[in-house]
Amino acid sequence: MAGLSTLCYIERDGKYLMLHRTVKKNDVNKDKWIGVGGHFEADESPEECLLREVREETGYILTSYRYRGLVTFVSGNGVTEYMSLFTADGFEGVLCSCDEGELEWVDKKELYKLNIWEGDKIFFRLIDEDREFFSLKLVYDGHDKLISAALDGKALEV
Repeated sequence: MAGLSTLCYIERDGKYLMLHRTVKKNDVNKDKWIGVGGHFEADESPEECLLREVREETGYILTSYRYRGLVTFVSGNGVTEYMSLFTADGFEGVLCSCDEGELEWVDKKELYKLNIWEGDKIFFRLIDEDREFFSLKLVYDGHDKLISAALDGKALEV
């Protein structure tokens, strides 16, 4: 089974707005810290999904964002997610509460101390390197262990 989603890291003052996923039951992201985003609705483009999901989860209206890459997330338990990865550095509005967990501004230097997916560390590095648009495939063991990764079709060491 495959799904389409967006994932966005909103940046301000050297920090990313992170979502600590604590609410939903049977959530693949339960207790993880991730960016904001979600699943496509019918006929949406990646950008339309991004703008809607960010508004719904944060209250922010993005004014400046960049499509960074496509992440193929293979869970290892029968679900593959094709995530359109974005970063954003411009927004307006007032931060609201999120029904999926707690939103918190986290210093980029502190990200690796959080409970994040192993593969997220790879795309954080690619974003930090200001890498042009990339395709990243992350294969997990059905739980939290990353068993393989490929960048633009070439295997990476994990």
